Amino acid sequence: MVPSSGRHARSPSWGIAAAAGVVALVLIAVILVMSGEREQPRGEAAVVPSAQEPPPSLDAPPAVKDWPRWGVTHTQYSADNEDGEAKDSARHLLGREPLIQNQHIMGWGADNPEPSPGKYNLRTLNSRLKFMSSSKSIPVITLCCAPDWMKGGEPGRTDWAKNATVRPDRKHFDDYAKLAVKIAKQYPTVKHFMVWNELKGFWDDANNRWDAEAYTEMYNKVYDALKAHDPQIQVGGPYVSLGSTSRRDADAELSGDWGSIDQRGLDAISYWLSEKKGADFIVVDAWSTSIENQATPDDFGAVRKFSAITAWLKQKSGGLPVWWAEWYVEPENSGWNDAKRMAVQAAAMMEFASSGVDTALYWNPQRKEGEECVGCLWEPGTGRELPMAGLISGFTKWFPNGTAVVPVEVSDPQVKVLAQERMLVMVNTTDAPLSATVDGKQVSLKSYEIQWSPRQP
Repeated sequence: MVPSSGRHARSPSWGIAAAAGVVALVLIAVILVMSGEREQPRGEAAVVPSAQEPPPSLDAPPAVKDWPRWGVTHTQYSADNEDGEAKDSARHLLGREPLIQNQHIMGWGADNPEPSPGKYNLRTLNSRLKFMSSSKSIPVITLCCAPDWMKGGEPGRTDWAKNATVRPDRKHFDDYAKLAVKIAKQYPTVKHFMVWNELKGFWDDANNRWDAEAYTEMYNKVYDALKAHDPQIQVGGPYVSLGSTSRRDADAELSGDWGSIDQRGLDAISYWLSEKKGADFIVVDAWSTSIENQATPDDFGAVRKFSAITAWLKQKSGGLPVWWAEWYVEPENSGWNDAKRMAVQAAAMMEFASSGVDTALYWNPQRKEGEECVGCLWEPGTGRELPMAGLISGFTKWFPNGTAVVPVEVSDPQVKVLAQERMLVMVNTTDAPLSATVDGKQVSLKSYEIQWSPRQP
Protein backbone atom coordinates (compact mmCIF):
# COMPACT_ATOMS: atom_id res chain seq x y z
CA MET A 1 0.00 0.00 0.00
CA VAL A 2 1.24 3.47 -0.84
CA PRO A 3 1.42 5.72 2.24
CA SER A 4 -0.92 8.69 2.22
CA SER A 5 0.15 11.77 4.11
CA GLY A 6 -3.01 13.84 3.81
CA ARG A 7 -1.10 17.11 4.10
CA HIS A 8 -1.86 20.00 1.83
CA ALA A 9 -0.11 20.04 -1.52
CA ARG A 10 2.44 22.80 -2.00
CA SER A 11 3.52 24.00 -5.46
CA PRO A 12 6.94 22.64 -6.47
CA SER A 13 9.63 25.24 -7.06
CA TRP A 14 10.87 23.86 -10.33
CA GLY A 15 12.12 26.29 -12.95
CA ILE A 16 10.34 26.58 -16.27
CA ALA A 17 13.23 25.10 -18.23
CA ALA A 18 13.61 22.18 -15.84
CA ALA A 19 9.89 21.51 -15.93
CA ALA A 20 9.88 21.57 -19.72
CA GLY A 21 12.75 19.10 -19.76
CA VAL A 22 10.94 16.75 -17.44
CA VAL A 23 7.80 16.93 -19.56
CA ALA A 24 9.79 16.15 -22.70
CA LEU A 25 11.43 13.13 -21.10
CA VAL A 26 8.10 11.86 -19.84
CA LEU A 27 6.55 12.19 -23.30
CA ILE A 28 9.42 10.29 -24.89
CA ALA A 29 9.12 7.54 -22.28
CA VAL A 30 5.37 7.28 -22.81
CA ILE A 31 5.79 7.01 -26.59
CA LEU A 32 8.40 4.28 -26.25
CA VAL A 33 6.28 2.31 -23.81
CA MET A 34 3.14 2.62 -25.90
CA SER A 35 4.96 1.57 -29.06
CA GLY A 36 6.50 -1.50 -27.43
CA GLU A 37 3.84 -2.80 -25.09
CA ARG A 38 0.12 -3.28 -24.85
CA GLU A 39 -1.63 -1.27 -22.19
CA GLN A 40 -1.50 -2.99 -18.80
CA PRO A 41 -4.14 -2.73 -16.07
CA ARG A 42 -3.44 0.13 -13.70
CA GLY A 43 -2.73 -0.40 -10.03
CA GLU A 44 -2.26 -3.59 -8.07
CA ALA A 45 -4.59 -6.50 -7.59
CA ALA A 46 -6.72 -5.78 -4.55
CA VAL A 47 -7.06 -8.27 -1.73
CA VAL A 48 -10.49 -9.86 -1.39
CA PRO A 49 -10.69 -12.38 1.46
CA SER A 50 -12.14 -15.74 0.48
CA ALA A 51 -14.33 -15.56 3.56
CA GLN A 52 -15.75 -12.31 4.87
CA GLU A 53 -14.66 -11.46 8.40
CA PRO A 54 -17.50 -10.89 10.84
CA PRO A 55 -17.65 -7.44 12.39
CA PRO A 56 -15.16 -7.09 15.23
CA SER A 57 -16.25 -7.02 18.84
CA LEU A 58 -15.71 -3.44 19.98
CA ASP A 59 -16.03 -2.06 23.48
CA ALA A 60 -18.44 0.80 23.96
CA PRO A 61 -16.70 4.18 24.04
CA PRO A 62 -15.93 5.37 27.57
CA ALA A 63 -18.52 7.49 29.28
CA VAL A 64 -17.16 11.02 29.53
CA LYS A 65 -18.62 13.99 31.34
CA ASP A 66 -17.65 16.40 28.55
CA TRP A 67 -16.85 15.87 24.87
CA PRO A 68 -13.04 15.62 24.94
CA ARG A 69 -12.55 18.18 22.13
CA TRP A 70 -9.02 16.87 21.46
CA GLY A 71 -8.05 13.85 19.44
CA VAL A 72 -5.79 12.26 16.86
CA THR A 73 -6.05 10.91 13.34
CA HIS A 74 -4.32 7.62 12.67
CA THR A 75 -2.22 7.57 9.50
CA GLN A 76 -0.33 4.98 7.46
CA TYR A 77 1.61 3.66 10.45
CA SER A 78 0.05 3.55 13.88
CA ALA A 79 -0.07 1.56 17.08
CA ASP A 80 -1.79 -1.46 15.53
CA ASN A 81 1.36 -1.84 13.38
CA GLU A 82 3.56 -1.98 16.49
CA ASP A 83 4.47 -5.09 18.49
CA GLY A 84 4.54 -5.98 22.17
CA GLU A 85 5.62 -3.24 24.56
CA ALA A 86 5.53 -0.52 21.91
CA LYS A 87 1.90 -1.27 21.18
CA ASP A 88 1.00 -1.41 24.87
CA SER A 89 2.79 1.88 25.51
CA ALA A 90 0.96 3.60 22.66
CA ARG A 91 -2.32 2.20 23.96
CA HIS A 92 -1.59 3.72 27.36
CA LEU A 93 -0.62 7.12 25.91
CA LEU A 94 -3.82 7.33 23.91
CA GLY A 95 -6.07 5.95 26.63
CA ARG A 96 -4.91 7.69 29.84
CA GLU A 97 -7.24 10.58 28.96
CA PRO A 98 -9.95 9.32 26.59
CA LEU A 99 -9.34 10.95 23.22
CA ILE A 100 -11.26 11.23 20.00
CA GLN A 101 -9.54 8.88 17.51
CA ASN A 102 -10.20 9.15 13.79
CA GLN A 103 -9.55 6.70 10.94
CA HIS A 104 -10.12 6.93 7.17
CA ILE A 105 -11.79 4.03 5.39
CA MET A 106 -9.28 3.79 2.51
CA GLY A 107 -5.65 4.84 2.64
CA TRP A 108 -3.86 6.15 5.74
CA GLY A 109 -3.50 2.60 7.03
CA ALA A 110 -6.64 1.03 5.55
CA ASP A 111 -6.88 -1.17 2.45
CA ASN A 112 -9.45 -0.77 -0.29
CA PRO A 113 -12.69 -1.60 1.59
CA GLU A 114 -14.69 -2.69 -1.47
CA PRO A 115 -12.31 -3.79 -4.27
CA SER A 116 -15.21 -4.98 -6.45
CA PRO A 117 -18.91 -4.20 -6.17
CA GLY A 118 -20.28 -6.03 -3.15
CA LYS A 119 -16.92 -7.66 -2.30
CA TYR A 120 -15.46 -6.26 0.90
CA ASN A 121 -12.02 -6.27 2.51
CA LEU A 122 -12.24 -4.71 5.96
CA ARG A 123 -9.40 -6.58 7.68
CA THR A 124 -7.04 -3.61 8.06
CA LEU A 125 -9.90 -1.31 9.04
CA ASN A 126 -11.03 -3.90 11.60
CA SER A 127 -7.51 -3.96 13.04
CA ARG A 128 -7.36 -0.20 13.39
CA LEU A 129 -10.84 0.08 14.93
CA LYS A 130 -10.09 -2.73 17.39
CA PHE A 131 -7.00 -0.90 18.58
CA MET A 132 -8.96 2.33 18.89
CA SER A 133 -11.53 0.51 21.00
CA SER A 134 -8.85 -1.06 23.22
CA SER A 135 -7.33 2.38 23.89
CA LYS A 136 -10.59 3.87 25.19
CA SER A 137 -11.25 6.05 22.17
CA ILE A 138 -14.25 8.11 21.18
CA PRO A 139 -14.20 6.74 17.61
CA VAL A 140 -14.67 8.81 14.47
CA ILE A 141 -14.52 7.66 10.85
CA THR A 142 -13.61 9.77 7.84
CA LEU A 143 -15.41 8.54 4.73
CA CYS A 144 -12.50 8.84 2.31
CA CYS A 145 -11.36 7.63 -0.10
CA ALA A 146 -13.25 5.55 -2.70
CA PRO A 147 -12.69 2.19 -4.42
CA ASP A 148 -11.25 2.43 -7.92
CA TRP A 149 -14.32 1.00 -9.65
CA MET A 150 -16.33 3.98 -8.35
CA LYS A 151 -13.97 6.43 -10.06
CA GLY A 152 -13.29 4.95 -13.48
CA GLY A 153 -10.85 2.24 -12.45
CA GLU A 154 -10.97 -1.49 -12.92
CA PRO A 155 -12.86 -3.63 -10.39
CA GLY A 156 -10.52 -5.77 -8.35
CA ARG A 157 -7.56 -3.41 -8.64
CA THR A 158 -6.29 -0.48 -6.57
CA ASP A 159 -4.20 2.37 -7.97
CA TRP A 160 -2.85 3.88 -4.77
CA ALA A 161 -1.13 6.68 -6.66
CA LYS A 162 -4.59 8.07 -7.45
CA ASN A 163 -6.25 7.27 -4.15
CA ALA A 164 -6.23 10.82 -2.83
CA THR A 165 -6.61 12.65 -6.15
CA VAL A 166 -9.76 11.20 -7.74
CA ARG A 167 -13.32 11.40 -6.48
CA PRO A 168 -16.15 8.97 -7.21
CA ASP A 169 -17.99 9.44 -10.50
CA ARG A 170 -21.43 10.97 -10.10
CA LYS A 171 -23.02 7.72 -11.26
CA HIS A 172 -21.45 6.03 -8.24
CA PHE A 173 -22.47 8.51 -5.54
CA ASP A 174 -25.27 6.14 -4.51
CA ASP A 175 -22.76 3.28 -4.34
CA TYR A 176 -20.55 5.37 -2.10
CA ALA A 177 -23.49 6.09 0.19
CA LYS A 178 -24.15 2.35 0.39
CA LEU A 179 -20.52 1.77 1.32
CA ALA A 180 -20.86 4.37 4.08
CA VAL A 181 -23.80 2.43 5.52
CA LYS A 182 -21.84 -0.83 5.27
CA ILE A 183 -19.07 0.80 7.32
CA ALA A 184 -21.58 2.11 9.87
CA LYS A 185 -23.07 -1.37 10.26
CA GLN A 186 -19.60 -2.90 10.63
CA TYR A 187 -18.70 -0.50 13.46
CA PRO A 188 -21.90 0.34 15.37
CA THR A 189 -19.97 2.05 18.19
CA VAL A 190 -18.93 4.80 15.75
CA LYS A 191 -21.44 7.63 15.85
CA HIS A 192 -19.49 10.43 14.13
CA PHE A 193 -18.61 10.51 10.43
CA MET A 194 -16.77 13.12 8.39
CA VAL A 195 -17.57 13.00 4.67
CA TRP A 196 -14.44 13.01 2.49
CA ASN A 197 -11.09 14.73 3.04
CA GLU A 198 -10.07 18.20 1.84
CA LEU A 199 -12.37 17.96 -1.21
CA LYS A 200 -9.77 15.66 -2.82
CA GLY A 201 -10.59 15.20 -6.51
CA PHE A 202 -13.28 17.90 -6.48
CA TRP A 203 -11.15 20.68 -7.96
CA ASP A 204 -12.65 22.17 -11.16
CA ASP A 205 -9.67 23.03 -13.38
CA ALA A 206 -11.79 24.63 -16.07
CA ASN A 207 -13.31 27.17 -13.69
CA ASN A 208 -10.41 27.40 -11.23
CA ARG A 209 -12.59 26.64 -8.21
CA TRP A 210 -13.88 23.83 -6.06
CA ASP A 211 -16.73 21.78 -7.51
CA ALA A 212 -18.87 22.32 -4.45
CA GLU A 213 -21.96 21.27 -6.37
CA ALA A 214 -20.66 17.73 -7.00
CA TYR A 215 -19.31 17.38 -3.47
CA THR A 216 -22.57 18.52 -1.90
CA GLU A 217 -24.54 16.11 -4.10
CA MET A 218 -22.39 13.23 -2.84
CA TYR A 219 -22.51 14.51 0.75
CA ASN A 220 -26.31 14.67 0.71
CA LYS A 221 -26.59 11.07 -0.48
CA VAL A 222 -24.22 9.91 2.25
CA TYR A 223 -26.00 12.01 4.87
CA ASP A 224 -29.44 10.65 3.94
CA ALA A 225 -28.19 7.05 3.86
CA LEU A 226 -26.48 7.23 7.25
CA LYS A 227 -29.40 8.97 8.93
CA ALA A 228 -31.82 6.40 7.47
CA HIS A 229 -29.66 3.63 8.91
CA ASP A 230 -29.22 5.24 12.35
CA PRO A 231 -30.65 8.67 13.19
CA GLN A 232 -28.21 8.94 16.13
CA ILE A 233 -25.23 9.04 13.78
CA GLN A 234 -23.74 12.52 13.44
CA VAL A 235 -22.45 13.62 10.04
CA GLY A 236 -20.33 16.59 9.02
CA GLY A 237 -18.53 18.19 6.11
CA PRO A 238 -17.32 19.70 3.87
CA TYR A 239 -13.76 19.23 5.21
CA VAL A 240 -12.32 22.08 3.14
CA SER A 241 -8.65 23.01 3.42
CA LEU A 242 -8.54 26.78 3.77
CA GLY A 243 -5.41 28.24 2.21
CA SER A 244 -4.32 31.82 2.68
CA THR A 245 -1.96 34.47 1.38
CA SER A 246 0.25 36.57 3.61
CA ARG A 247 -1.22 39.73 2.02
CA ARG A 248 -4.13 41.43 3.73
CA ASP A 249 -6.46 42.12 0.81
CA ALA A 250 -8.90 44.95 1.37
CA ASP A 251 -11.76 43.13 -0.37
CA ALA A 252 -11.17 39.73 1.28
CA GLU A 253 -14.13 38.25 3.14
CA LEU A 254 -11.86 36.91 5.88
CA SER A 255 -8.54 38.53 6.72
CA GLY A 256 -6.37 39.68 9.61
CA ASP A 257 -2.82 40.58 10.46
CA TRP A 258 -2.00 37.00 9.43
CA GLY A 259 -3.17 37.57 5.82
CA SER A 260 -6.28 36.70 3.77
CA ILE A 261 -8.15 33.42 3.28
CA ASP A 262 -8.52 32.14 -0.28
CA GLN A 263 -12.09 33.05 -1.25
CA ARG A 264 -12.57 29.85 -3.22
CA GLY A 265 -12.53 27.77 -0.06
CA LEU A 266 -15.01 30.10 1.64
CA ASP A 267 -17.28 29.95 -1.42
CA ALA A 268 -17.26 26.15 -1.31
CA ILE A 269 -18.29 26.21 2.35
CA SER A 270 -21.03 28.76 1.68
CA TYR A 271 -22.48 26.65 -1.12
CA TRP A 272 -22.42 23.52 1.03
CA LEU A 273 -24.13 25.35 3.87
CA SER A 274 -26.92 26.55 1.61
CA GLU A 275 -27.54 23.24 -0.20
CA LYS A 276 -26.81 20.49 2.34
CA LYS A 277 -29.62 18.24 3.51
CA GLY A 278 -28.37 18.61 7.05
CA ALA A 279 -25.24 18.57 9.19
CA ASP A 280 -24.34 17.97 12.81
CA PHE A 281 -21.01 19.80 12.58
CA ILE A 282 -18.85 21.68 10.10
CA VAL A 283 -15.30 20.55 9.23
CA VAL A 284 -12.22 22.40 7.95
CA ASP A 285 -8.45 22.36 8.17
CA ALA A 286 -5.68 24.90 7.55
CA TRP A 287 -2.04 25.83 7.96
CA SER A 288 -1.05 28.80 10.07
CA THR A 289 1.49 29.59 7.34
CA SER A 290 0.51 31.06 3.97
CA ILE A 291 0.85 29.71 0.44
CA GLU A 292 4.07 31.74 0.32
CA ASN A 293 5.33 29.56 3.23
CA GLN A 294 5.35 32.59 5.52
CA ALA A 295 4.14 32.90 9.11
CA THR A 296 2.58 36.34 9.36
CA PRO A 297 3.08 38.42 11.47
CA ASP A 298 5.31 35.79 13.13
CA ASP A 299 5.24 32.11 14.07
CA PHE A 300 3.08 32.65 17.16
CA GLY A 301 0.91 35.42 15.75
CA ALA A 302 0.02 33.37 12.66
CA VAL A 303 -2.04 30.90 14.71
CA ARG A 304 -4.59 33.65 15.36
CA LYS A 305 -5.83 32.72 11.89
CA PHE A 306 -7.40 29.61 13.46
CA SER A 307 -9.59 31.66 15.79
CA ALA A 308 -10.63 33.97 12.95
CA ILE A 309 -11.67 31.00 10.80
CA THR A 310 -13.57 29.44 13.69
CA ALA A 311 -15.51 32.67 14.34
CA TRP A 312 -16.38 32.96 10.63
CA LEU A 313 -17.60 29.35 10.52
CA LYS A 314 -19.80 29.81 13.58
CA GLN A 315 -21.34 32.97 12.19
CA LYS A 316 -21.81 31.60 8.68
CA SER A 317 -23.26 28.26 9.79
CA GLY A 318 -25.62 29.64 12.39
CA GLY A 319 -23.73 28.04 15.24
CA LEU A 320 -22.85 24.55 14.02
CA PRO A 321 -20.14 22.87 16.13
CA VAL A 322 -16.77 23.52 14.50
CA TRP A 323 -14.42 20.60 13.85
CA TRP A 324 -10.79 21.02 12.85
CA ALA A 325 -9.85 17.77 11.12
CA GLU A 326 -6.20 18.79 10.76
CA TRP A 327 -4.01 21.77 11.55
CA TYR A 328 -0.39 22.59 10.77
CA VAL A 329 1.87 25.29 12.20
CA GLU A 330 5.37 24.67 10.89
CA PRO A 331 6.74 26.25 7.71
CA GLU A 332 8.49 23.94 5.28
CA ASN A 333 12.23 23.62 5.95
CA SER A 334 11.75 25.53 9.20
CA GLY A 335 14.77 24.26 11.09
CA TRP A 336 12.72 24.34 14.31
CA ASN A 337 13.80 22.29 17.31
CA ASP A 338 11.31 20.25 19.33
CA ALA A 339 10.94 22.95 21.98
CA LYS A 340 9.78 25.57 19.50
CA ARG A 341 7.62 23.08 17.63
CA MET A 342 5.75 22.19 20.82
CA ALA A 343 5.49 25.84 21.89
CA VAL A 344 3.80 26.88 18.63
CA GLN A 345 1.55 23.80 18.77
CA ALA A 346 0.51 24.79 22.30
CA ALA A 347 -0.25 28.33 21.10
CA ALA A 348 -2.44 26.91 18.33
CA MET A 349 -4.32 24.71 20.77
CA MET A 350 -4.88 27.73 22.98
CA GLU A 351 -6.56 29.42 20.02
CA PHE A 352 -8.84 26.41 19.49
CA ALA A 353 -9.85 26.31 23.15
CA SER A 354 -10.40 30.05 23.55
CA SER A 355 -12.40 30.34 20.32
CA GLY A 356 -14.76 27.50 21.28
CA VAL A 357 -13.76 24.83 18.78
CA ASP A 358 -15.80 21.68 19.38
CA THR A 359 -13.22 19.18 18.06
CA ALA A 360 -9.54 19.45 17.07
CA LEU A 361 -7.82 16.38 15.63
CA TYR A 362 -4.04 16.17 15.50
CA TRP A 363 -2.71 14.51 12.36
CA ASN A 364 -0.26 12.02 13.87
CA PRO A 365 2.62 11.50 11.39
CA GLN A 366 3.83 8.13 12.76
CA ARG A 367 6.62 6.35 10.88
CA LYS A 368 8.15 2.88 10.74
CA GLU A 369 10.74 1.79 13.27
CA GLY A 370 14.10 3.38 12.55
CA GLU A 371 12.67 6.39 10.70
CA GLU A 372 12.78 9.97 11.98
CA CYS A 373 9.43 10.82 13.50
CA VAL A 374 9.09 14.58 13.93
CA GLY A 375 5.88 15.52 15.71
CA CYS A 376 4.90 11.91 16.46
CA LEU A 377 3.18 10.83 19.66
CA TRP A 378 5.51 7.92 20.42
CA GLU A 379 8.85 6.64 19.21
CA PRO A 380 8.35 3.98 16.53
CA GLY A 381 9.42 0.54 17.66
CA THR A 382 9.71 1.39 21.36
CA GLY A 383 6.51 3.27 22.22
CA ARG A 384 8.47 5.84 24.22
CA GLU A 385 6.34 8.92 24.81
CA LEU A 386 7.19 11.98 22.74
CA PRO A 387 6.31 15.57 23.74
CA MET A 388 3.17 15.99 21.60
CA ALA A 389 1.45 13.12 23.43
CA GLY A 390 1.78 14.90 26.76
CA LEU A 391 0.56 18.17 25.30
CA ILE A 392 -2.59 16.55 23.90
CA SER A 393 -3.26 14.69 27.16
CA GLY A 394 -2.89 17.90 29.17
CA PHE A 395 -5.31 19.83 27.00
CA THR A 396 -7.76 16.90 27.03
CA LYS A 397 -7.74 16.74 30.82
CA TRP A 398 -7.99 20.46 31.53
CA PHE A 399 -9.68 21.98 28.47
CA PRO A 400 -12.35 19.61 27.16
CA ASN A 401 -15.23 21.07 25.21
CA GLY A 402 -17.39 23.41 27.28
CA THR A 403 -14.64 24.43 29.69
CA ALA A 404 -14.99 28.09 30.62
CA VAL A 405 -11.82 30.03 29.84
CA VAL A 406 -11.01 32.82 32.29
CA PRO A 407 -8.74 35.85 31.82
CA VAL A 408 -5.59 36.19 33.90
CA GLU A 409 -3.09 39.00 34.25
CA VAL A 410 0.32 38.53 32.58
CA SER A 411 3.13 41.04 33.01
CA ASP A 412 4.96 40.10 29.80
CA PRO A 413 3.07 39.78 26.48
CA GLN A 414 5.73 37.32 25.31
CA VAL A 415 4.13 34.77 27.64
CA LYS A 416 0.97 33.30 26.13
CA VAL A 417 -1.54 31.94 28.68
CA LEU A 418 -4.74 29.91 28.68
CA ALA A 419 -6.57 29.49 31.99
CA GLN A 420 -9.63 27.86 33.45
CA GLU A 421 -10.85 27.87 37.05
CA ARG A 422 -8.40 25.23 38.36
CA MET A 423 -5.47 25.19 35.94
CA LEU A 424 -3.52 27.36 33.53
CA VAL A 425 -0.96 26.61 30.86
CA MET A 426 1.64 29.16 29.77
CA VAL A 427 4.15 29.31 26.92
CA ASN A 428 7.32 31.33 26.52
CA THR A 429 7.14 32.48 22.90
CA THR A 430 10.79 33.52 22.78
CA ASP A 431 14.07 31.68 22.30
CA ALA A 432 15.48 33.06 25.57
CA PRO A 433 14.67 32.46 29.25
CA LEU A 434 12.39 35.02 30.87
CA SER A 435 10.65 35.79 34.15
CA ALA A 436 7.14 37.19 34.45
CA THR A 437 4.23 37.56 36.80
CA VAL A 438 1.39 35.29 35.69
CA ASP A 439 -1.89 35.18 37.59
CA GLY A 440 -0.21 36.85 40.56
CA LYS A 441 2.72 34.42 40.72
CA GLN A 442 6.32 34.98 39.71
CA VAL A 443 7.39 32.36 37.16
CA SER A 444 10.59 31.59 35.29
CA LEU A 445 10.40 29.98 31.86
CA LYS A 446 13.15 28.52 29.72
CA SER A 447 13.20 29.31 26.01
CA TYR A 448 9.97 28.06 24.41
CA GLU A 449 9.00 26.32 27.65
CA ILE A 450 5.44 25.12 28.25
CA GLN A 451 4.46 25.12 31.91
CA TRP A 452 1.27 24.04 33.69
CA SER A 453 0.30 25.68 36.99
CA PRO A 454 -2.65 24.89 39.31
CA ARG A 455 -4.95 27.76 40.28
CA GLN A 456 -6.98 28.36 43.42
CA PRO A 457 -10.70 28.07 42.62
